[in-house]
Amino acid sequence: MLIVDDHPIVRQGLRRMIETESDLVVCGEVQTEREARAAIRTLAPDVVIVDISLTQGDGLELVRDVHAQRPNLPMLVLSMHDELIYGERLLGAGASGYIMKQAASEQLLIALRRVLSGNVYLSDALVHRLGKDRAAGGQGIRGDPIDRLSNRELQVLSLIGRGMSSREAADGLGLSIKTVESHRQSLKRKLNLATNAQLLQFAFNWYANCRTPPGTAS
Repeated sequence: MLIVDDHPIVRQGLRRMIETESDLVVCGEVQTEREARAAIRTLAPDVVIVDISLTQGDGLELVRDVHAQRPNLPMLVLSMHDELIYGERLLGAGASGYIMKQAASEQLLIALRRVLSGNVYLSDALVHRLGKDRAAGGQGIRGDPIDRLSNRELQVLSLIGRGMSSREAADGLGLSIKTVESHRQSLKRKLNLATNAQLLQFAFNWYANCRTPPGTAS
C-alpha cells in the first residue's frame, strides 16, 4: 500500500503500525499530490491511504482523478477533518472509505482490510448522516451553508483557514491567483459575508472546528 501524507511523523507511524501485521505491506510513502501520482504509476499499490490536506496539491483532487483513471484501486482517506463535512464529498469523488486520524489504530486496520476486500468503510456517524440525507431526498437537512460550496470552493476555504494567501493557495492548487480570487468572491456570496476580513475570520473558525473530533466540541 501507498501512504500519502505531508507529515513525516504520521507516515512513519502508519508504516510502523501497518508493517506489524503479517498480511499488510507498505510499498511506499510520499508527501505531495505529484509524488503520489507518480508512485501510483510506478509502484502499483493495492490500496492508497491519503490525507486530503497536503502542503502541495490537494487530496480531494487526487482521489477524484485517480478514481477516474483507476476505478478499481481502493483509496482510504485518513484525515484530521470532521468526516461529517468531508466524508460524503470524498465518497462521491471515489474514495472507498473515510476515517479520522483520531480513530484507534485497530479501527484503521479494520478499515484497511475492509477496503482491500472491495467493500466500503464508513463510521457509524457517517452512515447515520448519509441515511438522514437520503431520507430527506438528498437535499441535505442541516441547513449548513458549507453544504452549498463546490469541492473547489471548500478547498480554497480550507487553505484560507490554514492561513494561506491567495498566491499560496493558487500555488498549492495549481490555479491562477485570479481564479482563487474568484472563488473567494463566491465564498463570500454563498456564506453571506461582506468583507475579506469576515471571510478570513470565518475560515479560521471553520477550519479549527472541522478538525475537532465529533463529540468533543464545547
